[in-house]
This record gives sequence, C-alpha cells and structure tokens, in this order.
Amino acid sequence: MNSDESREITKQSKSSFLYSFSLLSKEKNDAINTVYAYCRMTDDIVDNGKKSPEEKYEELNEWRSELSKALSGESVKFSLLNKLNKVIKKFSIPEFPFFELIDGMEMDLKKNRYSTFAELRDYCYKVASTVGLMSIEIFGYKNPQTRNFAVNLGIALQLTNILRDIKTDSENGRIYIPMEDLRRFNYNENDLLEGKYNSEFVKLMEFECNRAKKYYEEADRELAKEDKGNMFAARIMEYVYFRLLRKIEKKNYNVFEKKLSVSKIKKIIITTGVYLKYKLLYGFHEERAAISEK
Repeated sequence: MNSDESREITKQSKSSFLYSFSLLSKEKNDAINTVYAYCRMTDDIVDNGKKSPEEKYEELNEWRSELSKALSGESVKFSLLNKLNKVIKKFSIPEFPFFELIDGMEMDLKKNRYSTFAELRDYCYKVASTVGLMSIEIFGYKNPQTRNFAVNLGIALQLTNILRDIKTDSENGRIYIPMEDLRRFNYNENDLLEGKYNSEFVKLMEFECNRAKKYYEEADRELAKEDKGNMFAARIMEYVYFRLLRKIEKKNYNVFEKKLSVSKIKKIIITTGVYLKYKLLYGFHEERAAISEK
C-alpha cells in the first residue's frame, strides 16, 4: 500500500481528521495517513455488518497476529502493515497502542452495555486515546506530559462521538451511556431505545456533556507549552469536536431528531484559524529533535 492509497482511505472515511492532516509536512502527512488507515481498517473489521461476531473475532485475531509479524520485520500479506512497521520505526512509536486499539474494537464484540463510567473510560482509551498516542509521536513532542494530553483528548473526542451517535447506536442495540448514569437520572434502557426525549434525558445529557468538557479541559491543562506548536493538528480536532459538543447543547440535547454535525465550511474555518494562530504564536518545528529528545 502506497501513500496515495493510505490517503484515500482517510478521504473515503470523510473524517474530520482529513482537515488537520492536510497541513502537516509531506513526511508527517504520509505517516499519519498510514497510521489512520491502520485504525480505519481495524475499525472496519468490527463494523462489517455482513459478517458474524465469530467471523469478526477470527479476523481481529488474524489482524493482531499479522501486526505482530510485521513489527518483527516479517513480510505479511497486508501491505499496509509492512508500511506501518516502517512508520513506527521511523518515528519511534511505541507498539502497545496498536494492539490496544484491537483490544478496544474487540470490546464492541463482547459487550453492548457499560455498567460504570470506569468501564466506558477504558473503552474510550482503547479506541481513541491510543490513536492520540500514536499521532503525537509523528507530530513530535519534548515533554512526556503531552502524552496525558493525548489520552484525555482521545477520551473527550470519543465521549462526544458517543453523545452524537446515541440514536444510531441504540438502533443497533448498543448503549454506551453507563447504566449507573441512567439510574441516576431515572431514565432507563427502554426510554433510550425508544428515543424518549424528556426532562430526565435532558438532565442526563447535561451531565454527560459536562463530563466530556472536563476531559477537554484536562487535555488543555496537560499540553506542555513547548509542545503546543507541534500539536496544531490535534488542536484542530479538539476545536471541531468541541464545536460539535456545543451544538448538542444548543439543540437542548435532542440527538434523536437528527444526527448533528459540524459543516464542511465551519471545519475549514476552524482549520484555517487554528493553523494561522499556531503559526503566528508558536511556529512549527519539523526537526527530528522534537522526537528524539523525549
């Protein structure tokens, strides 16, 4: 798989990540598109509606095994994994997030309810924070504290996704909102599955949105000043998703009516604004020192 193919996977996914990736240097753009293609293909194994859970388990296990072989230097049948190995070596990316991502996708096959927020947080870490931990190695950073930024931002983004997708997920039999939270606000599973929009749901959603905001705030606190310039791509994602969270609030949390999103033009405005702001305030340091000095 070449750079164009990896980039095409990102493009086809219509992800908001595409806007932030486009402003990176060619070297980093190629690398981040390869990493994202890996994440997308891992996710697609679980999202394949034509296959049974057993078949998906089998595919994930094969994917995990092939990843291990590729990281050991073996040539495997998935060309993306061979390319990914080169990116991992070039940018000294730890291997564990790539395996944890597979573990996270596997959770979607094992369970469709979460009893506590602790359980949900673990899921969010595995499917989202891991992607952040992969990405910051490519962006480049000096302060180890920036890893906490990646972890917290990943959780914030995933929580925002969960709140936006409540209707779609419930239609597929999945409820990510913790059961303990439903009980706390006297709103039950059947209410959610039926799309019941009432005062209890509004209070529940207000609570969930405030929790997500706390993770955005924590991410901001953990981003080391010396690394802010190199994190402009991550910050673009943060601004886009926070905008989505605010949109949910402005709709008085009615996510049952229609799927909310940030418009393409707004994403372009956010991307341009963040890029220019960071270029002016911090400049961008593309040198290898930002990676090697960790």
